[in-house]
Amino acid sequence: MTANSRTLEIKVISAENLQLDRKPIKKNASVTVQTHTNNQVLTTEMDTEGGAYPLWNEKLVLDLPTYSKSITVEVQCKTSSRVRTIGTATISASDFVGGYVPEGYLHFLSYRLRNHKGERNGIINISVRMKVQEMYAYASSTM
Repeated sequence: MTANSRTLEIKVISAENLQLDRKPIKKNASVTVQTHTNNQVLTTEMDTEGGAYPLWNEKLVLDLPTYSKSITVEVQCKTSSRVRTIGTATISASDFVGGYVPEGYLHFLSYRLRNHKGERNGIINISVRMKVQEMYAYASSTM
C-alpha cells in the first residue's frame, strides 16, 4: 500500500432477486469488484446453489487510491454459452470514507443493481471497512 492509497476490505455477502431475461437465475453467480482509477479487478468464487439469492460471504481486499471517487460492483452469471452481466452498482467512496464515522468502521450496505438497460435487477449486500494503518492503530490503542 502506498501513501496515495488506502486498503479497502469488501465482504461480498449476498444478493437478492437476481434475474436473467426476466426469469430468476438458477445458479453460477459471481461478483466482480473494481476500482476505476488503478483498474484493479477482484472476483468472488461462483455460487452454484443459491439461485436468485446467492450467498458468497467472501472478503476481497483492494487498494483504493485517495483520489478515487467510486468502485463498481458487478454481478455476473455463467450460462451454458457465456458469462452474462446481471446487474451493476456504482458505489460512491463517500458512502464509506470520511464524514463523522471513525476510520476502520464496518459499514453494512445494500445497493440496487441495474442491468444494461438501466432497469432494476436485484440487490447486492456488502460490508466495507477502510483498513486502519498499523502505526495509527497502535498509537490510538495506547492512549
